[in-house]
Parts: sequence; C-alpha cells; structure tokens
Amino acid sequence: MKKIFIKQIRERDQVDSCFLVRDKIMGMAKNGRPYLTLKLMDRTGDVEGRVWEQVDELAGRFGKDDFIRVKAKASVYLGRMQLVIQDLRPLAESEVDLADFLPVAERPVTEMVAELRQTIASLQDRHLRALLQALVDDQAFLASYSRAPAAKTMHHACLGGLLEHSLAVAALAEDVCRRYPDLNRDLLLVGALLHDVGKISELSFARSFAYTDVGKLLGHIMLGVEIVSAKIDALADFPAETAVHLKHLLLSHHGEYEYGSPKRPKTIEAVILHHLDDLDAKINGVRTHIDREPDRDSTWTEYHRLYDRYFYKGENARRQSAPQPVGTAPVVADEGRAHSPDQTARQGRKPHFSNTLADQLRGKSIPLFAGSPQEENDE
Repeated sequence: MKKIFIKQIRERDQVDSCFLVRDKIMGMAKNGRPYLTLKLMDRTGDVEGRVWEQVDELAGRFGKDDFIRVKAKASVYLGRMQLVIQDLRPLAESEVDLADFLPVAERPVTEMVAELRQTIASLQDRHLRALLQALVDDQAFLASYSRAPAAKTMHHACLGGLLEHSLAVAALAEDVCRRYPDLNRDLLLVGALLHDVGKISELSFARSFAYTDVGKLLGHIMLGVEIVSAKIDALADFPAETAVHLKHLLLSHHGEYEYGSPKRPKTIEAVILHHLDDLDAKINGVRTHIDREPDRDSTWTEYHRLYDRYFYKGENARRQSAPQPVGTAPVVADEGRAHSPDQTARQGRKPHFSNTLADQLRGKSIPLFAGSPQEENDE
C-alpha cells in the first residue's frame, strides 16, 4: 500500500513510498558525473525525482513503466516539488494496487455512464439514438470508452477523461442549442459524444498513457470514423445523409488542416462542435496548469510554453498551499489543447502567436518533462 501520495508531499518531508515510473532520463552534470531524472506518478499527479549518487547501480534496477519504492527527501526547486532519491527498489505488480497510480476523472464513472444513458434517451432522432444505443450496448466498447483518457498529457489525461470531456462538450452543446433552437440538436450532441471516440484505439492506458502503433499510424480521427461507420453499417435503415453529416463532425472537429483536420467545418453544427471541443480542452488545460504548482510561492504560474504566457493564480495560490486529502480530485500534468501525433504543424504550435522559439525561451525556466512536440498535437 502507498504510504503517501504526491499531492500530500511537502517540502523537507522524508518520503518512503511507491510510485510508477513514467519517464527515465540519464543526464550528465557539468562536472562529468551522471545523474538520473525520473518522472514519478500516482493517481494524484506527478513529481520529478533526481538520483545523484550510485546512479549506474540504481538505474539498472528498473525501467520505464515499472513500479518502484523510493526513499527520498522532498524539496522545492523553481517552484516545483522534487524528490532527491537516496535509495529505491523495484516492485512487482502484485505488491501494488493499480488504482493508486493512474489519475482518474473527477466524476465517478458510474455517474458519467448514467448521464450518457440519459443523454441517449433524450434524443428525438431514432436513428441517432439507435446508433448510440448500439455502441453502449457493446460492453467491450463501453468499458474502453468509459476508461480511456482524452489525451496522453494535454487535457483530461486521466482514466475516464475521454467520457468526462465528451460529456462536457455535449453539455455545452445543449446550452448552445437552447440559445439557438434552429440547430440540429441531436446531431450536435451525438457528434460531441463521439468526436474523440477513436482515442479508445489511439491510446493505451494499462500502466501509463501512451500511443498505440495504430494510433500513431492513423490517429484518432480516422479511427473514430471507422468505429462509427462500422456501427452504422450494422444498422438496418440508417439514413445516408445523416451518416455523412455525423462523419463530417468527426472529420472536422480540429477546425483547420494545420491542426490535423482532414476537413474544415462546413456546417453550422461542425463549426460549433470545433469551438466547444477547443473551449473545454483549453479550460481543462489552463486549470490543471494552475493546479499543478501548489508549492510555488507566487500568484503567477510557471511559463506555459504551449500557450506562450504565464497565468495569474490569485487566490488559488493561497488556497492550494494547504494539503489536499487523498480523496480529492487528482491533478494531472497537462500542457493544454492540441491534436494527434501524426498531424501537421506539430512542432512549435503556438495558438494565436508568432514569436520565435528564441523569444519564447529567453529568460524562461522550461520543465524537463513538458509535453514533447509529438504530444502537442494530441487533442
């Protein structure tokens, strides 16, 4: 059993607990001595670990995605908690509870699945209702859809994150439809619920979140259209025109070619879905960026390289300095919204800004484990 969770760790704590190794990088100090940098995680977040002594010996004991028990001292460096590791040992999977290590959505899965079923029941279009019903009646699909993350790191990067994000976009769509009653409400809601459905195949989420081979080769947009097409083909009389419009929502929800959309939005529902998807992802991304620095003694966050700015925390800075109980919602490192790994413009994407990389880095302190260029196109 874990003795302490990452969000409970405070400066100068002596830590003796187990973690999942998300990343493992060997480096060389200026004096020529090797050191080891680890990204350790549990269900409440992640923390950087550093090994300065016995580096070769300790590094040989474990690999990425292994469970390890560490003895370390906690310290705050550049506003972030860091564990200086004195000793560690690998753990067998039988020695840990997997539920302690992967972040989970704020909302219980049973509650979210109940909301999904209520939304399906509210649909007036019998064909769209039958499509969604066929999907949720598929137990293997529902298990994956309710467990998958919405992204590897960028937003809703937690078990259940895909369903949490999809329901949030659907709720926003419902609000918009009340304001604009002439919209095709059922089509928009189904598009909101299915726009990222391909991520159940694009991402693996057993021990850590990573891209599958098919995810890297095809991406979640193509995979999602394939999933929806297969279910539509199994229905007896699904209207061809409705199928085209629904697939267009999936194909265009990233908005622009440069962000990985095979098509740009060409219906009003597609335009709305794109912006609502972007809105919910960015809200989650900014919130998690603010929440990830409870030990930073500042009312401003660290520089966010994807959004090219600092964010004002205000009262959050003081509220978050108090320890969180383990049962509170997990905080997951997340760098904002972007798109899938094989899509164009994935290097150096800077929404609404055009300054150079040198300008961005000047005077900044960039975390070693910030999202990689490959991850920046994961939406």
